[in-house]
Amino acid sequence: MARDTLTGSRIRERRIMAGLKQADLARAADISASYLNLIEHNRRRIGGKLLLVLAGILDVEPSLLTEGAEATLIAALREAASDPRGGLAELDRADEFAGRFPGWAGLLADSRRRIATLERTVETLTDRMTHDPHLAASLHEMLSTVTAIRSAASILAEPGEIEPEWQQRFHRNIYEDSARLADTSRSLVSYLEAAGDSTSGSSVPQEEVDALLDAQGHHIPALERGSATPEQVVGEIAAAASEPARELLLRCLRQYESDAAELPLATLTGAVAQIGPDPIMLARRCGVDAGLAMRRLASLPPEVLPDPVGLAICDASGTLTYRKPLADFAMPRFGAGCPLWPLYQALNRPMMPLARDVAQPGPAQRVFAAYAMAQPAGQAGLNRDPLFQAHMLIVPRPGVGTDEVLPVGSTCRICPQTDCEARREPSILGLRAQIGF
Repeated sequence: MARDTLTGSRIRERRIMAGLKQADLARAADISASYLNLIEHNRRRIGGKLLLVLAGILDVEPSLLTEGAEATLIAALREAASDPRGGLAELDRADEFAGRFPGWAGLLADSRRRIATLERTVETLTDRMTHDPHLAASLHEMLSTVTAIRSAASILAEPGEIEPEWQQRFHRNIYEDSARLADTSRSLVSYLEAAGDSTSGSSVPQEEVDALLDAQGHHIPALERGSATPEQVVGEIAAAASEPARELLLRCLRQYESDAAELPLATLTGAVAQIGPDPIMLARRCGVDAGLAMRRLASLPPEVLPDPVGLAICDASGTLTYRKPLADFAMPRFGAGCPLWPLYQALNRPMMPLARDVAQPGPAQRVFAAYAMAQPAGQAGLNRDPLFQAHMLIVPRPGVGTDEVLPVGSTCRICPQTDCEARREPSILGLRAQIGF
């Protein structure tokens, strides 16, 4: 229902809030109760003098009766209704609900935003706990130390006499293991507290690189102009990063410098203006390989490409070595992504460009075009197969429906989709749904 046809519903709600009966309001406005009933049920349009009279009686601004809830509130309700758990919501009556009950609508929209924020937090923390090697090693060290302490203590607690020499040895072992447990615990706490700080030396190197590139928008003007070397850029933007992260970033920026020299920004900008962000056509137009075209598109600044694109690069093991996620297309922070991504299909069909419309589960259900291609990384050697790496560019496709779209996830651990043949492990989101969260 269009927003301008809900004026009657708003008049009815304001009348009820004011404690007026329908007959009383009709009498005060000098109209019949039956006519007011038609207006309140949106069967008669209202405007002009009568609208001003009713607004005056109800002591509200006329615009509140004609405009009602803001478009953002209605959009938030529609987003909440599009969630898989909101399948019973009357989507076509979101405007009416917002117009009649703006307070409740605002509360519902705010709750939906909070839930979405909490879900993203859970996904991030779960991804870290599942794949973070430092966290896994620390927890393993703690469990091993606790087991050793318990074993020594159980021997001392057994009935019978133990020679003083052995007692002293067990006591020393317990003391040393307790000290090691305390050190490991402090180290783990410090690591978790610093997890949100991309400049912390405790972070995983690849995660540090991701944060540094995100801070730059994945666009390095100095390398585009050739006014600085990759080493100088690393010294400028990654001075506080760990040494492994600086090495990874240097490798990435050297690739950036090479790509910018082979496909300059001016040439790229002109080609994009003519054919759009299609990496396959762009590669043919500019005479470069598809992987380079995808990397260059992912590095474009907002003034050239207003709608940002995402990029994922993986090696032959399927592990992501480069990630530029989008707001509605998540990528795991560690390890491999969804097995259904065209990124991994490309590894089975090297040198063949692939394109598929995809969408991840979520309230927005935005559709993206996923362009993927696997190509050799480096030169092939005698009697040695080349190493392949795959690229996948994620381009928004506004206005495209989800009927012919491939449903994909980010990683199995946090993907709520059921009946997926490619699932590696149960989803914690599915478990939460089963236990009522």
